[in-house]
Amino acid sequence: MDMIKRYAPYLMCILPALLFVAAGGAKLAGVEAVLASFKMMGLPAWFATFIGGAEVAGGIGLLIPQLRRYAAGGLSMIMMGAVYFHVAYGVPSAIPSIVLFVLMVAVMVYPWHKLRQT
Repeated sequence: MDMIKRYAPYLMCILPALLFVAAGGAKLAGVEAVLASFKMMGLPAWFATFIGGAEVAGGIGLLIPQLRRYAAGGLSMIMMGAVYFHVAYGVPSAIPSIVLFVLMVAVMVYPWHKLRQT
């Protein structure tokens, strides 16, 4: 149990960081299947590049203790947009976006300073 308490907070940063870097990288690489959602909403291609860059930067920021809360705040806003997209455009399963949003909120409110004391 101690092991879970010790490493779970880090896992709630590391795993989403990997997902955000991969998703952002796909947007930056111009993967057509990923960019289709932006076209569906009528958004310009530069916006997909912007979101991709923000996801990559946020994913990296989750791994840096001093930036963790700021990165989670920015990524939670991106996830709110993703949830809106899934609901408004009837795209199946907003659940992954909701889970990532909740995780980012958890990262923002988690008492990280208490971890350093142990």
